[in-house]
Amino acid sequence: MDASAAKLIGAGIASLPLAGAGIGLGLIFGNFLAGAFRNPSAAAGNQQTLLLAFALTEFTGLLGFVIAMLILFVF
Repeated sequence: MDASAAKLIGAGIASLPLAGAGIGLGLIFGNFLAGAFRNPSAAAGNQQTLLLAFALTEFTGLLGFVIAMLILFVF
């Protein structure tokens, strides 16, 4: 196998967490909204947890993107 082909395959595999982050964010916000609509008084108490989950999920996707770019352009 050619080295450039292996590089492209590796970058494609490394970018898979981006799809997982998109799915995860949809689940996080969808479930938060469902809970907030059922009990609006408890929504403010759960907002800190929502933002923490958002940040960690987004970090996972961005880390996969950075690794893919490193594979493509550095190695």
